[in-house]
Amino acid sequence: MTYDLIVVGGGVNGCGIARDAAIRGMKVLLVEKRDFSAGATGGCSGMIHGGARYMLYDIGTTKKSCIDSGYIQACAPHMLFRIPFLIPVKQRNLVQKIAAEAMETYFEAYDLFQPYKNGKPHTRLTREEAFAIEPGLAGGTDGAITMDEYGIDPFRLCAATALSAAEHGAEIRNHTEVLAFLKDGLAVTGLRLEDHRTGRRYEEQARAVFVACGPWNPDVLAKAGVGLRLRKGKGVHLILDRRLVNTGIICDAADGRQIFIIPHDNGSLVGTTDDDFYGDLDHLTVGEDEIEYLLEGVGRAFPQVREARVTRVMVGVRPTLWAWHKNEDKLSRDHEIVDHGEKDGAKNLLSISGGKLAAFRIMSEEAVDAVERTLGRAHVPCKTHELPLAGGERQLDLEKTAAQGPLPQFVLGRIHFRHGARTENVLEIARKEPELQTMVCPCEPVTGAEVAYACRTEWASKLSDVRRRTRLGTGPCQGMRCSLEAACILSREHRLSGHRQLEELQDFIANRWKGKFPVLDGEQIAQEELHQANHYCTLNLAGLVRSAGQFEDWRRAAADEGTAKAAHG
Repeated sequence: MTYDLIVVGGGVNGCGIARDAAIRGMKVLLVEKRDFSAGATGGCSGMIHGGARYMLYDIGTTKKSCIDSGYIQACAPHMLFRIPFLIPVKQRNLVQKIAAEAMETYFEAYDLFQPYKNGKPHTRLTREEAFAIEPGLAGGTDGAITMDEYGIDPFRLCAATALSAAEHGAEIRNHTEVLAFLKDGLAVTGLRLEDHRTGRRYEEQARAVFVACGPWNPDVLAKAGVGLRLRKGKGVHLILDRRLVNTGIICDAADGRQIFIIPHDNGSLVGTTDDDFYGDLDHLTVGEDEIEYLLEGVGRAFPQVREARVTRVMVGVRPTLWAWHKNEDKLSRDHEIVDHGEKDGAKNLLSISGGKLAAFRIMSEEAVDAVERTLGRAHVPCKTHELPLAGGERQLDLEKTAAQGPLPQFVLGRIHFRHGARTENVLEIARKEPELQTMVCPCEPVTGAEVAYACRTEWASKLSDVRRRTRLGTGPCQGMRCSLEAACILSREHRLSGHRQLEELQDFIANRWKGKFPVLDGEQIAQEELHQANHYCTLNLAGLVRSAGQFEDWRRAAADEGTAKAAHG
């Protein structure tokens, strides 16, 4: 088979390009080396925002992002949530008063873009009003200016986009790496691939190949003999164990850069740094100075940040367009689509770099327009702004749905946020297989039915895949209470041996450890000691069981015994 288009990269851009091309009638294959949103997309702040700060030097990106934010809200209404922001101000002297007035004027200009993204105009708050909303603000705060943006779970955004692509005919393969480009002279004709789960190596032919690997673009394109230069920027976020704020709070770091603290599911998110990066993209590290940089900046505006436990760090690398003589935070967030046939002689090869999460849909539209030109196809109008993403077809009445059982409404609320109308598919599994109604991850919450759904429908073949689909193990306990039971379900769904089940569990623990060891201090050390002891004891116990099936039978028998005892008092 020869595909019209093979898309390399399963981040938000790659999934978006695959979806748009499939909707326009192309025969599409999407391949991703690890898992969808496992790279730069999963390491971002999860904001579908216009980017007020870009107005000073990149107003076109601000407008484009605001317009696309409105489209994304319409396509995935279940997945987006409004985040009101406060910008604390001080007015103790003339300079501070002038700065506050200038800031309000600035946001009056940003208000012009708010209708595109269904935003609210800014307001000016008195000291009393600001402290009524956020009592934890620093004592020297004299008031605040408000604005709002939208947040999203980038992992779910990728999953829904990939599902939509598949439902329009695209073939989706994660854990599939590009080993080499197939070529006829300089022209690209396909790819040599490897399935990391089976070790199988094979070839696929294509009329065009589109590389959308974010910061990995230069490495992938080098396999085709093509050069590309990016100004890669490292961004670090801190994840806190509790909700500290009712709104987002924008703060100033020591060097004057803007950072923030925002509500983040059942915790809080502090971010972000922006530093040039020259290291290994597959082995990102975080230093104590980066952590303290964020805590110090947020602490000056919101001192209570020091009272929370930092459970882990999240780090990603931005594929920012190359520029010289510019500070990192002043670099353009615009994107560039390159036809490497025109630029480098590598016919049928294209790539996209730069951009931001909030503009992924319009970036994908422009990318597929470029593919049409490369293939010489007649132009088919883009419809991605009109068609819902998977789950966005309609909103469910959660109260009515909960009344029909078998899951409580607070659980359904979380499932609906992740799956929208597809919540009914998860419920169907729970009804047909009552043993999967159990709460596997109480922190989020995640049920066994949702884990099974991710395995059956959303290409989740590893526990880390399940985490990205469901937020399993991302709460305060960081997987201590849920990962073993989830491994049992994963093992049953994919018929893994007992040995493979334990390997998956150990791999999950190791991947979570990467984000935890930079913040091991105080209470977090005690939490991690408890976490490790729990898993090592569990693994030793599980090692005595000959197969995953036997272990599952043991777990079910224990659950049945507990239910019987409860029924008899």
